[in-house]
Amino acid sequence: MAANPKVNPSSQSSQPSSEWDLVITRVFDAPRELVWKVWTDPAHLAQWWGPKGFTNSRCEWNARPGGTIHIDMRAPDGVVYPMSGVVNEIIPPERLVFVSSALDEKGKSMFDVLNTVTLKDQGGKTALTLEARVLTTTARAPQHLKGMEMGWNMSLDRLGEFLAQALAADGIAHISGDREILCSRVFNAPRELVWDVFTDPSHITHWWGPRGFSVTTQQMELKPGGIWRHVMHGPDGRDYHCRIIYHEVVKPERLVFENSPDEGCEPVRMETTVTFTAQGNKTRIDFRSTFPSTAERDDNAKKYGAVEGLTDTLARLAELLSSLLAGEKQ
Repeated sequence: MAANPKVNPSSQSSQPSSEWDLVITRVFDAPRELVWKVWTDPAHLAQWWGPKGFTNSRCEWNARPGGTIHIDMRAPDGVVYPMSGVVNEIIPPERLVFVSSALDEKGKSMFDVLNTVTLKDQGGKTALTLEARVLTTTARAPQHLKGMEMGWNMSLDRLGEFLAQALAADGIAHISGDREILCSRVFNAPRELVWDVFTDPSHITHWWGPRGFSVTTQQMELKPGGIWRHVMHGPDGRDYHCRIIYHEVVKPERLVFENSPDEGCEPVRMETTVTFTAQGNKTRIDFRSTFPSTAERDDNAKKYGAVEGLTDTLARLAELLSSLLAGEKQ
């Protein structure tokens, strides 16, 4: 089965090592920590587990050695396919080993499968390898095992779709393409407020930058060609001087600005586009930073922790918005 185009995997293959055994590989355009999270949190796993059209009315997944598993997969025609299992090994965020058992109508195992999931970081993406080795079978096993490969591939298609949705809502920054760092997040606040907090220096000091940082704004001209000079104060006492030039200011929809350092500033060059999209009484921010080259993007990510820092920054913005809204209600 071809990968879903939304997943955009760079590779996919299935290699049987025996009559029923499988080795499936995928590369997902999502950070490994997120892939691990949606594999081990039952609330997330229930959203993508199983072939297309299936739902999971029961999803118990205890991600610890010896933890029990029980999933009831409901097909579009209403038939329920129960599965039980146990977690053998768990090494966050690298390796998960579990045994799964397909159950008959009496709750007896028709076959047992040893599943090993390994996750490797590939520059902000995640290479996933799934090994499924059949341990035991009964006379009824073959009619189900013949669809195991297709079922797993359909589940992984759904996993890719779910990861894309999670990235859009959870505010997890990640490397993308040759020169970009991206992050999207949905805030439980109206767009006008989000815009104000994003552009008012009295608010910016409380959320701009990674956790532990504060900001002093020396100059802010919120207009095309305007300059924002500010100093980011790190928790270790170090100051980071920054100079930004605004290219586009379209209230409350869009900001485009460029890190353009001069003497005494951090040597970081990039252009950032921030879009503010109203979703009812909520707001989605899409944050895209583009660097002059892959090397500069990667150096910035390593030297300044730009990926983790952007995740932190939008998380702090969400916290401030929640605090401001709570204050309005009092």
